[in-house]
Amino acid sequence: MNREAGHGQKGFSLIEMMVVVLILGIISAGIFVQLDMAQQRAFSEQVKLDNFQEARDFVDQFFRDVNQIGYPNSRMVDTASALWSPALAAPLINDNRMAIGLVKIDANEIRFEGDMNGDGVVQSVIYMASNGSGSCAWCLQRSQVDKVSADPLTGQSPPNWGTEVNDVLSNPIFSYFKADGTQVTTLPQDISTVGGAQIIASIKTIQVSLLIRNNAVLDPKTKQPIETTFQGEVSLNNCSMAASGAVMSCR
Repeated sequence: MNREAGHGQKGFSLIEMMVVVLILGIISAGIFVQLDMAQQRAFSEQVKLDNFQEARDFVDQFFRDVNQIGYPNSRMVDTASALWSPALAAPLINDNRMAIGLVKIDANEIRFEGDMNGDGVVQSVIYMASNGSGSCAWCLQRSQVDKVSADPLTGQSPPNWGTEVNDVLSNPIFSYFKADGTQVTTLPQDISTVGGAQIIASIKTIQVSLLIRNNAVLDPKTKQPIETTFQGEVSLNNCSMAASGAVMSCR
């Protein structure tokens, strides 16, 4: 009787086992695909976060620098310098103890002077996109060197570049506005001419716009390079020594 009962039991056939294995394989593959997609999304979001933080750190640094533009200024010790003229301003502009404020403005470059470290030493600062040191194809760089007694535009020490933001595609990065809200559209401008100096002396607000694209990382959904945007705006006490009749809060 036991033998007869044993003969009545049935197991899985080879085909049934293969079907089960196939189904499990399909389910496992689907799970691994979803895990891989989740990892890609997590990585792309981390890249976006890193780019955003990098841009934010840059803007914070830029805003701190802008707050020091034009300090210490010659008007603190010589009220006659409030009336700009090449003969009067030249020795003061070149003096390494005095910061003349904005030196040059452009769509992707800005130069200015000020006591950046708060130690009484005036520095010459440059922000420049793409080809600052020539070591990176798409980057925004910053240079800070102690001012020497020479022309602020052409006579300063060689820049000491440090990269602030990589993979920058913005153009323009910097936009400039006067106190009445009018945008300065004719760029570049610098202090080498009376007209350029007058325009520079009228700048009240600087806007920063960054578009960062990492071509090495693709978005899992769109299959396009990761992009991050960041914008900021800062008002400055424009202490430019190049002013003549311009309204400035530090006069």
